[in-house]
Amino acid sequence: MKVIIAPDSFKDSLSAQAIAEAIACGWQSVFPEAEIIICPMADGGEGSIEAVLEACAGEWREQSVQGPLGESVIAKWGWLNTEKIALIEMAQASGIQLVKPSQRNACISSTFGTGELILAALDAGAKEIVLTVGGSATNDAGAGLLSALGAQLLDKNNNALPKGGLALQQLAKVDLTDFDPRIQETKFVLAADVTNPLCGKNGASYVFAPQKGATQDQVLQLDQSLNHFSDISAQLLAADKRNEPGTGAAGGLGFAAKAYLNAEYRSGVEIIAELNQLSNKIQGADWVITGEGKFDGQTLNGKTPFGVAQIAQRANVPVIVIAGTLGENYQELYHSGVCAAFSLTAGPINLEEACMNAAHLIYERTIDIARLIKISSANK
Repeated sequence: MKVIIAPDSFKDSLSAQAIAEAIACGWQSVFPEAEIIICPMADGGEGSIEAVLEACAGEWREQSVQGPLGESVIAKWGWLNTEKIALIEMAQASGIQLVKPSQRNACISSTFGTGELILAALDAGAKEIVLTVGGSATNDAGAGLLSALGAQLLDKNNNALPKGGLALQQLAKVDLTDFDPRIQETKFVLAADVTNPLCGKNGASYVFAPQKGATQDQVLQLDQSLNHFSDISAQLLAADKRNEPGTGAAGGLGFAAKAYLNAEYRSGVEIIAELNQLSNKIQGADWVITGEGKFDGQTLNGKTPFGVAQIAQRANVPVIVIAGTLGENYQELYHSGVCAAFSLTAGPINLEEACMNAAHLIYERTIDIARLIKISSANK
């Protein structure tokens, strides 16, 4: 028997690796001779780099960069030396968790630090840079990132603009004379499940800026600023990307990645699965076990169990989901490759207790599932 264990992390509880190990222990207690392959997964959000590094024997690296408001922060990024692939989680440098709620300001926060991480990756010799986005504190359309890479954003008097999205309303010119030439030789991949465009009612400013501290008036001004930046960029690059899906990701960082870095836009779980070689590992398997904290109808929107199930379905391998909780409409996943789903707890329990005992609960639930399969197989 060959079993692939490919869960996401359980937020505020266990990493994907820890969950996979608990499942593996439970399964082997019933099927000690089973071939078990652990493949921690993620969907491009928190924990994505960790999942890839665990599966691919990569390494963590650190870099001192500017945080969203210009403060110095230590940001971690991932490195796969054999492939020369850098994994950059923009939230490490420009994430909302780096700013106290009372100090959040979508008008002046900047992605400059994320650009500095890209520079570090280029200096390391990266041939490909995977940029995972989400949880940003910014709304500058990636202007800060571009500045860190050598672009000059100038006003009508040829003065450099202040950092932040609001300053883009004063933009007169983008000068790419000193833009890092290595960018043209590097493949960029944008890992995001957000499909919002850059501007408009469904764009970065209207949808995401309020949670980053923007007032209603500031949302309008930010949207106008990003739209103006798009106009200048379209003239310079002879291509208008503002309405493409994903350009509104991470406060518009998706726009800079697509327009200036020529980044390929892909779903996070698809990229993580590719880096982890999940499709190859699934070939010839008897079962795939995946999971996440809350498994419900929203999982269809590109979350890890859905992505894993899609890959397994193509290989005709049945999928079992173990989740912290089963939410509304989780049964919809039964039409997308999942054959059964199980909640972590067998009875009433509060969230704190469930998180504290998650590893043991996962172990016990896996034993229940494996025993059922063993008895079923014996009766055939």
